[in-house]
Amino acid sequence: MDLTLQHFIALAPLLITSLTVVVVMLAIAWRRNHSQTFLLSVAGLNLALLSVLPALKVSPISVTSLIQIDHFACLYIALILVATLACVTLAHAYLGDGGSGYPGNREELYLLILMASAGGMVLVSAQHLSSLFIGLELLSVPVYGLIAYAFFNKRSLEAGIKYMVLSAAGSAFLLFGMALLYADAGSLQFAEIGRALAATGKPTSLASLGLAMMFVGLAFKLSLVPFHLWTPDVYEGAPAPVAAFLATASKVAVFAVVVRLFQLSPAASSGVLTTVLEVIAVASILIGNLLAVTQTNLKRLLGFSSIAHFGYLLIALVASKGLALEAIGVYLVTYVITSLGAFGVITLMSSPYNGRDADALYEYRGLFWRRPYLTAVLTVMMLSLAGIPLTAGFIGKFYIIATGVQSQLWWLTGSLVIGSAIGVFYYLRVMVTLYLIEPNLRRHDAPFNWEQRTGGVMLLAIALLAFALGIYPQPLLDLVQHAGFQLIG
Repeated sequence: MDLTLQHFIALAPLLITSLTVVVVMLAIAWRRNHSQTFLLSVAGLNLALLSVLPALKVSPISVTSLIQIDHFACLYIALILVATLACVTLAHAYLGDGGSGYPGNREELYLLILMASAGGMVLVSAQHLSSLFIGLELLSVPVYGLIAYAFFNKRSLEAGIKYMVLSAAGSAFLLFGMALLYADAGSLQFAEIGRALAATGKPTSLASLGLAMMFVGLAFKLSLVPFHLWTPDVYEGAPAPVAAFLATASKVAVFAVVVRLFQLSPAASSGVLTTVLEVIAVASILIGNLLAVTQTNLKRLLGFSSIAHFGYLLIALVASKGLALEAIGVYLVTYVITSLGAFGVITLMSSPYNGRDADALYEYRGLFWRRPYLTAVLTVMMLSLAGIPLTAGFIGKFYIIATGVQSQLWWLTGSLVIGSAIGVFYYLRVMVTLYLIEPNLRRHDAPFNWEQRTGGVMLLAIALLAFALGIYPQPLLDLVQHAGFQLIG
């Protein structure tokens, strides 16, 4: 096919991010300078984010048979770019400058994050199994390096190796599933697979096995039960800004492509696979929340919490009609905002890089008496994760419950209510710790002027956004309502 100007406008966010990767790489080769690399990365990401607006005007448009840019893709591309921008800003605060801070090379961290975000953008706009796999690998491979970036910390190296080995196994399942699905449907395009499955009324045993194996590969990336065992160890070992990226941009990209696959191939989520999804959803919600209760490490707690949150999202995926698509969009936006805020506090408490992240819960004991504004940010994030009214998290959870009720998924909705009740306990435990009287122990702490630095300003903005969306969510709802699928041809 002939590529026109419209195709390049539609691809602008991905092209600008890829160009930023090249520019940053050349800048590092020319001269190592932490601030210069950070500024180039931020400038590139902001340009890519601005280019989403002209891309919206030319969408929906198919760019070859591999990629489709529509309103759905634009929403999740923007969300990935915002999350990446926040993680890059946190990384700058975390790594420190000059003699203090991270003792190794700082610049390559930005390069790896930019490459991973480009992979995420390919993933959310994929309409073909080969672009799905290319996007997933482009997202995953840089993350191996990011997780093990603190190479002199044995926990970081252990987390990097664990993620790499298990991710390779997940990719093998995914590829085998694709091969079986292709053997049955005779096509790699999502829409063609959907038509082939619909023609037979229900998926054949070969197609069902292929879809199940593909879902195993994708469920690993989303850390759904029983593919969740890597999550707490990797979150604990990864540097705080990397854990933030893994919890937000990485998971959003994978979930978006699962939604697209199931929406364009409705027969894919019917029959036995629906029952399997329901069981995985309930197991993720209950096991994620129950394991989080026993945690004394904030990063591990957030890791188990993320398992439960993606269990909640599976309820909307199983419903797959009515409010489902809107609920998924609202929930992912609120989850990203809240997770960035929670990991942002851990990042600032650990910065400049100081050998080990301040992630043990006892290190936050009495934080209110030392850093009251930072405590306020973490309190809002915990309330939002718990789904308390007047926070962004409440709006997301309300939409998921509404979807479950609308589709009469009573036992799934019941598990969400039980899981949320368990969640309130451990989120409140974190909040209570912040306000306890501090024993006279010297520990990690955020810099006194944290709120005047880029990372601190961004963190305060996220906290205000989480609060504002809880009070007045209409702009978010309008945005998500326009981000549906547009079928071409």
